[in-house]
Amino acid sequence: MSDASRAVKLPSLDPAAGRIMRLGIMGGTFDPIHYGHLAVAEQAREALRLDLVLFMPAGSPAFKQDARVSDAEDRYAMTVLATAANPAFYASRFEIDRPGVTYTVDTLRALRAHYPASVELFFITGADAILDLLTWHDAADMARLATFIAATRPGYDIVQAQRRVEASGVGFDVRYIEIPALAISSTNIRDRVRGGKSVRYLTSESVIGYIQKNGLYRPGPDAFGTDALEEGEQHGR
Repeated sequence: MSDASRAVKLPSLDPAAGRIMRLGIMGGTFDPIHYGHLAVAEQAREALRLDLVLFMPAGSPAFKQDARVSDAEDRYAMTVLATAANPAFYASRFEIDRPGVTYTVDTLRALRAHYPASVELFFITGADAILDLLTWHDAADMARLATFIAATRPGYDIVQAQRRVEASGVGFDVRYIEIPALAISSTNIRDRVRGGKSVRYLTSESVIGYIQKNGLYRPGPDAFGTDALEEGEQHGR
């Protein structure tokens, strides 16, 4: 077990003799987490027969270093509330408790060192992110460490992404799944809260209650950055 994985709690996965277990990793800023994130995770769990989906709010997202992001404790608390009802979902402090900029490859390395080889890693992202995958930090090592699940919307043309990944020669194993067309984003939720508009049915009542109780996304000049990925809102490059 690595020093990084010792420092924070991760769910226990003890495969029975000869059984392979599949761990999904759902990263994101989750500012706030919403039904779009949950729908993607559930569809991925079902389609790829994942045993558990690990939700990891990013600590210091690499692609949002110049953007205002809510406190990590608030984003983690909302993730816990939103995922509590699904026994196959687990909210982790793994990234928010780890110092430094959050890179996906570092998380995958730590998870691979923590779990036995009988636990397979599946990183869940939006299909749009697959086009940028080759530019992420240490992309070749990411390809070695995990299978990637790309969530697409109905009618989305995946040919361009498939050709780019194949032409790279890096060796990414990408599985494409179709999810319902939910026009929900964290950016839109923040904007609606600031404008005094309802966000009911965009995220869970528990998350809405937390936002209200803690005064998140209040009206003011301190604008938040636009989400890089509206579907998966992934966390590290």
